[in-house]
Amino acid sequence: MSESQVAVHGHGAMMEASPYAIPSRKLTMWLFIISDAVTFGACLMAYGYLRTASTDWPTPFKFYPSILNVIIMTFVLITSSLTMLGAVDAAKLGDKAKTTRFMWSTIFLGALFAGLHLREWLGLIGEGVRPFHNPWGSPLFGATFFSITGLHLLHVVSGVIALFVIWRGYTRGTLTAGHVETTGLYWHFVDLVWMFVVPMVYLLSIQR
Repeated sequence: MSESQVAVHGHGAMMEASPYAIPSRKLTMWLFIISDAVTFGACLMAYGYLRTASTDWPTPFKFYPSILNVIIMTFVLITSSLTMLGAVDAAKLGDKAKTTRFMWSTIFLGALFAGLHLREWLGLIGEGVRPFHNPWGSPLFGATFFSITGLHLLHVVSGVIALFVIWRGYTRGTLTAGHVETTGLYWHFVDLVWMFVVPMVYLLSIQR
């Protein structure tokens, strides 16, 4: 019996199609993505409000190294979405060797993104930025910057760990291609969120 079917209504033991029409794990992931999108949306709206309301909001990001680093990070994350798509397609075809190559490529790119992000953090910390202090203006800049980018970084690191766990289970036969696909949904969501973080947090704060 497929996951998109439900059991039994009454004594007739009649099988009916599930009203959800998708596996429970995928439905759960979509519900998580929707709730997480609300969280990120609220954080970005709060950031936008504070930025607009503050007369001394800093614009600390120079093209080099900050914006160039962000461009590289964005390229890495978009590429990881492509490798994740390759992993999902290979898993559906039952090609474990190809799935492994694509999943490990995604894991590597995710770890690389995290490393580049930490380098960006260390650069700002070295210039004196703290959660409630920075040398250029509003003290709330540090709090909002580290909160939003830190939340996204946490999602990336969690995704890398999840990808490793799913890869291990899939290669051992305890997990299916459906699990790879569901993890792919999460990874694409993390990539999509970054596309909103970059213009809101970085591009609007380029040093003039």
